[in-house]
Amino acid sequence: MQYDFETGQDEYSISCDPARIDLTVVHSFLSTSYWSLGLPLEVLQRAIAGSICFGLYHGDSQVGFARVVTDKATFAYLCDVFVLEAHRGRKLGRCMMEAITSHPDLQGLRRFVLVTRDAHGLYGKFGFRALARHEGYMELHRPDVYTS
Repeated sequence: MQYDFETGQDEYSISCDPARIDLTVVHSFLSTSYWSLGLPLEVLQRAIAGSICFGLYHGDSQVGFARVVTDKATFAYLCDVFVLEAHRGRKLGRCMMEAITSHPDLQGLRRFVLVTRDAHGLYGKFGFRALARHEGYMELHRPDVYTS
């Protein structure tokens, strides 16, 4: 599945083809991000293999990424979303969210969740809200798993 669009004079595309993912770009960004610091390449490769991935491209160059972990029936978890700094400010995050929320395998889900530190405004435009019943959620969180 591929989505082509323009922002101003720049042409971008979003592709779900895992063969197009530039592992060097994605790993370089994610392994230095606050949410996956030290992420090993082998772990990223397994994560990609078990997810629906959305690559954002400017021509042939990858400039963004998002990953959805899902059973394609009832639940999805959106994670690892980024746009490289040189391409920010062009509403590309919004374009990625439009592609993600319109993907055929992500329709009719009972629950679609994500965690963000600073992009509440973007996700709110697509219906995401703070947990209505946070007291029911639990987690086993190991933030230093890749750096220990």
